[in-house]
Amino acid sequence: MSDLREVSWTDIPELVRLETEAFPDDAWTEASWWGELAGRPRRDYVAVERDGELAAYGGIDHGGQVADLMTVAVAPGHRGSGLGESMLDELEARATAGGAEAMMLEVRADNAPARALYDRRGYAVLSVRRRYYQPGGVDALVMRKLLGERGVPS
Repeated sequence: MSDLREVSWTDIPELVRLETEAFPDDAWTEASWWGELAGRPRRDYVAVERDGELAAYGGIDHGGQVADLMTVAVAPGHRGSGLGESMLDELEARATAGGAEAMMLEVRADNAPARALYDRRGYAVLSVRRRYYQPGGVDALVMRKLLGERGVPS
């Protein structure tokens, strides 16, 4: 992705705005973003900028043999453009380069677009965390992919 770049401290206000749009019930706060970016290099966050604004962002936690997908979001005006898949490509490549053999994630059970992406990409449900996301009591699906597996072509 030619428009990919590292997330910077100056992106925090825009990240908070996009988080609120993407995840209205459980968006990360400004303080959460400061904490995440302070966790570098273990935490690794990238963004795609289009027309002077953030179009997508995502990040991982390099935890050794298993990396954790911390977040992926695509701005509403850019959804359906393949940015989510491209972001996942980049994050999986970074995890592999960091020595990870697998990627783990949690996704809201009611987030159909994200679940479809992860299913296409070869992630499998390992367990369910009942009523994990509050408010609303939505289940979290814990998913894993062994890196190097591309998933089912779409």
